[in-house]
Amino acid sequence: MASKTNTPLALFLAFNLLFFALANKSAATCPIDILKLGVCANVLGKLIGIIIGNPPIKPCCSLIEGLVDLEAAVCVCAAIKANILGSVVNVPLSLTLLLNVCSKNVPKDFQCA
Repeated sequence: MASKTNTPLALFLAFNLLFFALANKSAATCPIDILKLGVCANVLGKLIGIIIGNPPIKPCCSLIEGLVDLEAAVCVCAAIKANILGSVVNVPLSLTLLLNVCSKNVPKDFQCA
């Protein structure tokens, strides 16, 4: 009788392990060295400072150029959290501005936490 009650529990645990293994594989990571994104601090400062006229120079865009939007967002988020880009007051706005100037988009439901 004990084997009948343990089977659903064993299946439940097996599916949980499989789910978490798959979830960890699909988690996006940053494939570049985020320390190199320090060159983006100047661009971010100009964007936040609202400089009107010529668009700001894009020295950091070449670093995230070959990345998909999610990878780029993860990299910029990691740089913000590591304080590589300087003191960032409004993280969602800074993330969006920096990605947009590099022709990238913040993925839907992405949160830099």
